[in-house]
Amino acid sequence: MNELGRLEDLPADYREALSRQNLVPLWPSLRAVLPPGKPQPRTRATHWPYEALRPLLLQAGELTPIEKAERRVLVLANPGHGLEKMQASAAMYLGMQLLLPGEWAPSHRHTPNAVRMVVEGEGAWTTVDGEKCTMQRGDLILTPTGLWHEHGHDGTEPVVWLDVLDLPLVYYMEASYHVDGQRQTQHPGRGDRAYARGGVVPMPVFERSRKAYPMLRYPWADARAALESLAADQPALDAVQVRYVNPETGADAQNILGYSALMLRPGQTLALPARSPAAVFHLIEGAASVQVEDQRFRLAAADTCCAPGYTAVTLANASADRPAFLFIADETPLHQKLGVFETRA
Repeated sequence: MNELGRLEDLPADYREALSRQNLVPLWPSLRAVLPPGKPQPRTRATHWPYEALRPLLLQAGELTPIEKAERRVLVLANPGHGLEKMQASAAMYLGMQLLLPGEWAPSHRHTPNAVRMVVEGEGAWTTVDGEKCTMQRGDLILTPTGLWHEHGHDGTEPVVWLDVLDLPLVYYMEASYHVDGQRQTQHPGRGDRAYARGGVVPMPVFERSRKAYPMLRYPWADARAALESLAADQPALDAVQVRYVNPETGADAQNILGYSALMLRPGQTLALPARSPAAVFHLIEGAASVQVEDQRFRLAAADTCCAPGYTAVTLANASADRPAFLFIADETPLHQKLGVFETRA
């Protein structure tokens, strides 16, 4: 293929004439936006150790009261995108949020979808659209687009959770905004109780609710039990993994990002194929390593790392006698909706 012309090859007066009309020649930049063979992600494999992050987050609690912060968060920024962009990948934002005893993070709603993966502590809760969701380690709580949500803490120790949002995508679309609200009135009824067991639904006659998100809290105790049951039932299964879904439709729990939990058997090494979406790995329990191309991250409990798309990933359990459990967030639903999802050998 012939080498494409460069911008500087064009006469200066021609370039100036283009600029005056808000025009840009494509050919000098064609290979940058359509590289040969596969994309060239800006997302870098990055590791955020919780041991290093936690004291800085607690210090933020001393330096900034919740009234001035509204949401006291340290953003897990990917250096490949530039720290000022505050994004972990092209479509994912990550943040570690701290709530201290007695604090209340006021009610608001926004266009980006969000989930909360509880990292440590007890006594906190999130109210979403009037439904109170208790927060325990490993729980996944949805705060979908447009729904009012607030956080409160009735316990005695700090509570920390990992935020995952599709904020970079919504911001890029120029559709990102929030609205402040009043403290919510909590109402009875909880989706995690109505849909507490797979294969059974509430009576007398099951009809799909009018809620786009009938289940907002996914307890870790249930997800962990499902993984252990799956591993025992299928001992030859390589990837012991469950996906968080809408219990009424079977679709992904949210419509842009996908969430799952994975169990590594004692001593297991699991090779994941290169797929188009970027992925985030957060270790809930145990010890594990994540190999991304030539980089290897050793994860302790509550550590988080990310891998760019089109990159093979190898997970390994560091323990020979105990399982390891990971929470995974990725861009799969978005890629599938856009028709660009692919897996490469």
